[in-house]
Amino acid sequence: MRQIVLDTETTGLNPRSGDRIIEIGCVELINRRLTGNNFHSYINPERDSEEGALAVHGLTTEFLSDKPKFAEVADALRVYVANADIIIHNAPFDVGFLDAEFARLQVPRFRNHVGEVVDTLVRAKEMHPGKRNSLDALCDRYGVSNAHRALHGALLDAELLAEVYLAMTRGQNSLGMDLGDAPATVDAAGAAAQLMELGAIRVLVADTVELLAHEATLKSLDNEVKGKSVWRAALDD
Repeated sequence: MRQIVLDTETTGLNPRSGDRIIEIGCVELINRRLTGNNFHSYINPERDSEEGALAVHGLTTEFLSDKPKFAEVADALRVYVANADIIIHNAPFDVGFLDAEFARLQVPRFRNHVGEVVDTLVRAKEMHPGKRNSLDALCDRYGVSNAHRALHGALLDAELLAEVYLAMTRGQNSLGMDLGDAPATVDAAGAAAQLMELGAIRVLVADTVELLAHEATLKSLDNEVKGKSVWRAALDD
C-alpha cells in the first residue's frame, strides 16, 4: 500500500483571490513505513505573500524569486503522487490550492490523479471531539517531537504529520493478520484460506496489583470527562 503525506505553504488563504502555492512537501509511506522517497520544492508564486502568511512560513518574495514556477514542477508532482492514497491535514485547503494550480495549466483536478484522500483533521475530530486538533496539538497528544518547528514548512510538516498519522492509526491493522508467505488455498466459494497450525493459547490472568492499577486508570478517565468514561460504560454493560 503506497501512501503520500502531503503539505503545502501558500501566499494566503484563498486561491480564488489569486493566492498561490509557494512550497510543496511530500513523504512516502509504503506498507506504513517511511521510505525516504520524498518530494519537495519551493515555488515562485509570481506575487507577494500576505503579511499573515509570511509570518507563518517566513518564505520571502526575494527568496522565492529564483525558484521554479508551479508549471515547471507540475508533471513531476503528478508522477510522484499518481494512484497513491494521499494523507493531508485539513485536506480541502491544500486540495483547493492544487486544483487552482492545475486549472491554470488546464490539467484535471488533483483528485483525478490519486487514490483516496484521507483528511487527518476530520479523523482527529472524530477521535478527539472537543479537543484541539491542530498539527501541533496532535504532536503533543501522540508524543511526536516538534521542538524544531519554529516556522511552518511543507516538508517538515509532512514528516510530522506522517508520524502523527501512524500513531493515530496504530492498531487499525490488528484485525487482519500478516501471514507473510504462508501458503494459501482457495475453497469452493473462492475464499482464500491460510494454512497454518495454531499453537495452544496461553491465558494470563491479571493479579491484584494490575487490577488496582487498571481501576486507577479508569478513575482518572472518569475524572477527565467529569462522568463515566466510555471504558467504564463498556465494563458496566
